Amino acid sequence: MQRRQLLDLYYLEARSKLLDLAAFLDRVERAPGEADFRWDAFHAALARMQASPGGRAAGVLDALSDPTTEPIPVATTKAACGAWPGNAVS
Repeated sequence: MQRRQLLDLYYLEARSKLLDLAAFLDRVERAPGEADFRWDAFHAALARMQASPGGRAAGVLDALSDPTTEPIPVATTKAACGAWPGNAVS
């Protein structure tokens, strides 16, 4: 597909998602509260998205994923949280 065709098909959807992300960032930044590893991981993923032409999706997934190879003995929560606590950039 040509660039113009891709833009014709997906631009408005991507634009909407970008506005959603901007609103999310604004809400979290205005909210009081403690630091959270998910916020740090989110910022790391945004940085990867800007710095990795051609590999943005992989960079975002890497920033949010657990890089360890050894399984943990017991789960510490009931559900996934979308980011690895060890990625926290304090």
